[in-house]
Amino acid sequence: MANLKDKEIPRRRLGKTNLQVSILGLGGEGILRTYGNDGKAHRLINTAIDLGINYLETARAYAGSEGYYGGALKERRKDIILAGKSHARDKKGALEHLKESLTNLKTDYLDIWQMHDVRTEEEIKQIFGPGGAMEAFLEAKKKGLVRFIGVTGHCDPKITAKCLDIYDFDTVLIPVNPAEPSYKCFLEEIVPLAGAKDTGVIGMKAYLQGRFDAPKKLLLSYALSQPVSLAVIGCDDVDQLKENAQAAAEFLPLKYKEVQRLASIIEPYARELMSYKP
Repeated sequence: MANLKDKEIPRRRLGKTNLQVSILGLGGEGILRTYGNDGKAHRLINTAIDLGINYLETARAYAGSEGYYGGALKERRKDIILAGKSHARDKKGALEHLKESLTNLKTDYLDIWQMHDVRTEEEIKQIFGPGGAMEAFLEAKKKGLVRFIGVTGHCDPKITAKCLDIYDFDTVLIPVNPAEPSYKCFLEEIVPLAGAKDTGVIGMKAYLQGRFDAPKKLLLSYALSQPVSLAVIGCDDVDQLKENAQAAAEFLPLKYKEVQRLASIIEPYARELMSYKP
């Protein structure tokens, strides 16, 4: 393992999956959401594993990300928890996405397959209705093509909550940062539901997409001080990755007053920061 000043990245249980995941995951954004950067992407992926990061994430919508993973992992596939996503809302489209993902990733299965960015009531009707994507997810799990099923929400926690009410998902991926409490707070809406069903909670957008000037270590500490299993962060290069990994290895939970103070500082800017959620 690469040197993290003699500290290792802690691991936490990911809900009812019972997977032990590093509290920092490698997201599919940054350099991984590009094409034509195979060397840099492969180095980033393998360095992440060397640093003790065992949760790696991608999506069918993330440009060349799946191909990068497929080219980089090789024999290391067995050492990591690999999560993918499909934004298809119908069964046929979702199964096609899964086939493409497995081919690109050069693997026989996904550890976690997630319904990507569910935003509207209409999408919920499509996904859970006859011929909807949910049928594909259940079929894939039954066949062993995926081990666990997750859902991701970016914009409206009430929509994500409805998804959790309809089906007992294994994981849920939500924004977790100090702007959330003053806008549409996913933690407030989702954590009680997830806790009741032992659904593993994964945090994203911990750095506010770089749209607020605050120390990254502080923002990561804020996210990891919440009731989440891990925070997933994309990286532009290996230096960013190492900085994140060091912060995760040195993580100490923020005190309640520190959490509240950080949220209050960002509150005046929360709507502007969180109204942009691609």
